[in-house]
Amino acid sequence: MDGERPPFERMAAAIRRERERAGMSLTELAKRSGLAKSTLSQLEAGSGNPSLETLWALGVALGVPFSRLVDPPRPAVRLIRVGEGPAAHSGQAHYTATLLAASPPGARRDLYRVEAQPGESRRSEPHLPGTVEHLVIGAGRALAGPADEPVELAPGDYLSYPGDAPHVFTALDPGTSGVIVMEQL
Repeated sequence: MDGERPPFERMAAAIRRERERAGMSLTELAKRSGLAKSTLSQLEAGSGNPSLETLWALGVALGVPFSRLVDPPRPAVRLIRVGEGPAAHSGQAHYTATLLAASPPGARRDLYRVEAQPGESRRSEPHLPGTVEHLVIGAGRALAGPADEPVELAPGDYLSYPGDAPHVFTALDPGTSGVIVMEQL
């Protein structure tokens, strides 16, 4: 069963599957994603540890949601306790995104729990055209939203913003966390 495979092996298989589905060579994917061909080769072999930024770049280059590269199992009932689940860590900031629910076939939304610490901002490049992000802060405070007009948010605050434009998430308090629903329209 695929859910029993280690996370890096599942990501490697997903990257290879989506690249082949798109009919792209490693060279073409490297060019479109801005990543080195050797890095992609390592990722597809399951020997790399891709950052959140790397996975987003690959998703955009392949024209697929981030969740398709994480490739989680899809049982009928799914419980993810805090600290569990397929997590990707930012190479830019103390920021972790854990995929909670991927879109089923035909739907185009993913659900993430984010946890961040004060320090560097997590700056995101544009995702697929038509992407909208919905953020609810659960604990702490954050400065989030469009990179040119971020908004300060407190627990319980909700913000919707274009995910297909540069955007940012900056923790203002230790232990800041929230939930992001990403819609690909």
